[in-house]
Amino acid sequence: MKAAQASRNSRDGGIAFAIVIVLVALNLRAFLTSSSPLLEPIRIATGIGFHAVALLTVLPMFAMGATSLFGAAVGQRIGPRGGVALGLAAIAVACASRYVAGGAAALLWSAALAGAGVGLVQALMPGVVKQAYPARIGVMTGLYSAAIMGGGGLGAMASPWVAHAFGGAQPDWHAGLAIWALLAVFALLYWLNMRRIEFTSATEGPELRSLSWLRCFTSRRAWLLAACFGLINGGYTSLVAWLPHFYAQQGWTAQQGGSVLALMTAAQVVSALAMPAIARSRGRDLRPWLLLTLAAQLAGFCALTFDAPVPAVAIAILLGFGLGGAFSLCMVLALDHLPDPAQAGALAGFMQGVGFMIAALAPFVTGWVREHTGGFTLAWAYLATVVVVLLPLMLRFDPRRYADATAGLFDARGGRAGAPSIAALDGAATRKV
Repeated sequence: MKAAQASRNSRDGGIAFAIVIVLVALNLRAFLTSSSPLLEPIRIATGIGFHAVALLTVLPMFAMGATSLFGAAVGQRIGPRGGVALGLAAIAVACASRYVAGGAAALLWSAALAGAGVGLVQALMPGVVKQAYPARIGVMTGLYSAAIMGGGGLGAMASPWVAHAFGGAQPDWHAGLAIWALLAVFALLYWLNMRRIEFTSATEGPELRSLSWLRCFTSRRAWLLAACFGLINGGYTSLVAWLPHFYAQQGWTAQQGGSVLALMTAAQVVSALAMPAIARSRGRDLRPWLLLTLAAQLAGFCALTFDAPVPAVAIAILLGFGLGGAFSLCMVLALDHLPDPAQAGALAGFMQGVGFMIAALAPFVTGWVREHTGGFTLAWAYLATVVVVLLPLMLRFDPRRYADATAGLFDARGGRAGAPSIAALDGAATRKV
């Protein structure tokens, strides 16, 4: 009986579920990066200013953070399956509404709704991934993170192409932004079509019901994780908002600027996929690898700051490698702190929730600097300074001190056998409703 159950769990956490994880993750950044290469036609059509343009990145990032904090509670109410489905539906509606958006208000509303959907998905997926692949958490978290970055690359590269395909000489930015509703609907249907998968959870029912991100407010380690995650992603949000425009000021076309952003994202994909697996093969200590990714970011931002004679391709690869690797390593870092999947997922949810709200401020800062100086030099210098601040903070994540750092958080204890599966949790959530 135990052998049969183990075989079923191994099969359920195999290739089929990995595919659906990738499909879901592809939707978490495409809507965000799609607007940046189309910035000029959007501004011309709507009259939106630079501060409002920053809101196209700031609002969804802030919504991601706020919803991530409540995502675990939503998941406990309607189940992980229903929670992820609700998030994908919100992304689909938000993207589809952009096809008929007539002005800045509609665009900003859609950005906030899509961000809320992403936040809900991101709050639930790390715990689901850890439950599904407890022995391969590094590889699968890397795959999940790489798919997120890959979706961002698709948004940056494909949206200008779609806009030109539909609009000809005058790009149809509505189509370029709305096309991502199709991907969200496809992922939603695929997710709902998956049978209820049996995972062995490490958390008993009463413990799961007691989980709350509010407990993280009293944890120094939770705040440290959130601050580091937020500052790292502040570099990403700033580049998504302004990198194509930076090159547009140098005479580049929207497609060329989008291609640089897509190249950066491609490097993120490779780094997000490879770095956790490489780091895991060398032990539990992620600090050397985190420092390596930060060094790459610092080199990229310094090259932009000092207008170094470095090709844009090399700068994009450096920044992409640093940002993608740091993102996925931070996800593994949070999940490593607690052995229980539900508890680790709640900690990761808090890290993402607060972290994305911190990251949402970065495009405002860099946009304000751009507006008052006429260029991005000081903005890039600010982001390089942030990386310098992060370097000593990363040294505090000694794996030998994880247990002490999280002592008392969620009444953390080792997992026990016989705990409910995700399917059981989904069923319990349905009965509560």
